[in-house]
Amino acid sequence: MAQALENLPAGLVWQGSHLARPPGNTLPTGFPALDAELPGGGWPAGALIELLAEHPGVGELSLLLPLMRSARAERWIACIAPPLLPYAPALAAAGVPLQRLLLVQPATAAETLWATRQATASGACALVLAWPSRPDTAALRRLQLAAEESATPLFLFRERGMARHASPAPLRLALAPTAGGLRIDILKRRGPPATRPVHLNWNGDAAAGAADASTAAPGRNGARHLALVG
Repeated sequence: MAQALENLPAGLVWQGSHLARPPGNTLPTGFPALDAELPGGGWPAGALIELLAEHPGVGELSLLLPLMRSARAERWIACIAPPLLPYAPALAAAGVPLQRLLLVQPATAAETLWATRQATASGACALVLAWPSRPDTAALRRLQLAAEESATPLFLFRERGMARHASPAPLRLALAPTAGGLRIDILKRRGPPATRPVHLNWNGDAAAGAADASTAAPGRNGARHLALVG
């Protein structure tokens, strides 16, 4: 048995209190306190990552701003079926390359899953952000496989109540707004369970770029935008 374990890839084996190393590369989150709690010290580059919150606009885009800013110029940042429109002026001010931002609004839940899988599997996206409507386990497995095979980080935004249900995602985070920041509970990661939440402070963390996505700003014709305010 010991010999068999020795032959397993290092990222698939963890012992005691050590965080497992993901099978692929990792990408820094831009927040040292969060990196310290994630296997490999950052976002898994080829994996399905679930961000769960009670409602949209708790700070989820602010959490991803450093990764969005670092996207390579020739690759897309795909936003699929967002419940609120990303607020372009604030994203631009935060350094996100708007010319590489791809906004997709599918007509149905099935089309949302299809577009998410295609964008992830294409290899043309630096990252994919998607807001599907209660995908089943089989759909989640397909999305995880697409992310793994294309080495693309796929962020799925889901309702907080979905934490009760099992998921093939190797990383699941619960998000809750705090005064001037964000509380992150690591519900699932490779390795031992997390024992404490991570607290981010937008004003005190330079990596945040003075951004908090906790409000929805009104746009033209009554549209609602996910705003970044500092």
